[in-house]
Amino acid sequence: MSPGIRATVKVGSPEGCPIASFSQRTGTTVDRVSTSTASEGNLSDSEGNAKSTTSTTEFLAATDEEIDDVSGPIFSYGSTNLYRHTHDDSNCPCACLGSFGCPVHRYVAEDGDLTLVFHAEHFDQLQAIMAEFRERYPDIDVQRLLQPPLQGSTEEQVFVNRGKLTDRQHEVLQAAYDAGYFERPKGANATEIAAELDISQSTFTEHLVAAQRKLFEDILETDA
Repeated sequence: MSPGIRATVKVGSPEGCPIASFSQRTGTTVDRVSTSTASEGNLSDSEGNAKSTTSTTEFLAATDEEIDDVSGPIFSYGSTNLYRHTHDDSNCPCACLGSFGCPVHRYVAEDGDLTLVFHAEHFDQLQAIMAEFRERYPDIDVQRLLQPPLQGSTEEQVFVNRGKLTDRQHEVLQAAYDAGYFERPKGANATEIAAELDISQSTFTEHLVAAQRKLFEDILETDA
């Protein structure tokens, strides 16, 4: 069985997401969410005809405000209250993920934005999901992609965007790695690798440093 891919995406103010809207209107952070979905085959109207899929989402929030389109507070748990929302054919990102059958690992709504951590079975499915997300939600940011087995804490697991590299930078970095340039002792020096690539040593160094800097920005989570 494939280990799958864990993705973290942030959707800015997604239309159709009642919990993101709730977080913005109440000034609260919602990160304790549970959703149950009824399949189309299990739903029918009074004449026995199948109805569209519906889902019920419950969440806890540190507020007691009453908001349109959301039921609650329903129960109180000390400083937090339980809210509930039932929707059909929602344009919410969670409903979109549900159509792909992807389990959601974490769900956080804050200041009207929505962050989702979910698992895709394989890269092709992840591409399909992101294509759908980009079509529906213009303001989307892929923050992290991880493929198990994973080591270290959540904070230590970062997404390295190799797409930042130009073709030439990737070629130089790959050639240096394959030649043992980063090993001790070196398997090859800059002059030898540059000659193999038919470029000058200064050009080799320039591309290598630029590639490393771009990757370090992601690893160290800093901006140049």
